[in-house]
Amino acid sequence: MTDTVVTVQNPEVPRSGKPGAENANIHNMFTWVEINYNYFKTVPGLLKLAQLILGIICLALASPARLPGTNWFLFVVIISFIATAIWSFVYLLSIREAINFPINWILTEFFNTLLLAVLYMVAFIVQLSAWSTHNRPYNSYNSYYKNLNISAGIFGMINTAVYATGVFLIFSGWKKSRTAVQQ
Repeated sequence: MTDTVVTVQNPEVPRSGKPGAENANIHNMFTWVEINYNYFKTVPGLLKLAQLILGIICLALASPARLPGTNWFLFVVIISFIATAIWSFVYLLSIREAINFPINWILTEFFNTLLLAVLYMVAFIVQLSAWSTHNRPYNSYNSYYKNLNISAGIFGMINTAVYATGVFLIFSGWKKSRTAVQQ
C-alpha cells in the first residue's frame, strides 16, 4: 500500500502595521481595477468631458424649472449626465476590459449616445420654444429667468452637437473594427 503525503504551507502575511494587513484577500478583491487616465486625452474622452461640463452648465442655467418645458429639459439633461458619467467610469476604470460579458460595448455605447443626442435635440427645442414664446408681462424678474433659460437652451444645442459628434466617432470606430475583422 502506498501512502500519499500532502504538505500544506500557510503563507505568512506581512505585518506592515496597517489596518487590514492581516487579511490580504481584501487587496485581491480590486485587482481588476486599472485606472486609465489616457482615455481622457483622446478625442472621445475629451468629448465625454465636454458633455459632462456642458450638462452641468445646462443644469445650472435652467434650474429651478419655472415652465413645464424646462421640466422636460432638465430631465433629459440629468439622464444624459448620469449616463455619460457611467460611461466615463467604464473607461476610467477599464471595466470593458475587466468584464467578460458577451456585450458588444461599441454598439451599446453607440445606441446610448444616439438616444441621448436625439433626446437632447428634442429637449433644447422644447426649452427654447417654451421660453421664447412665453408671454408674461415684461418685468426684470421674468427677463432674468428668460435669459438664463434661453442660454440653457443654447448650451443644450451645443451639447447636442457634441453628442452627435460622439455618435459619429463611435460609428466610425465600429465600422473600422468591422472592416478589420472581415479582412
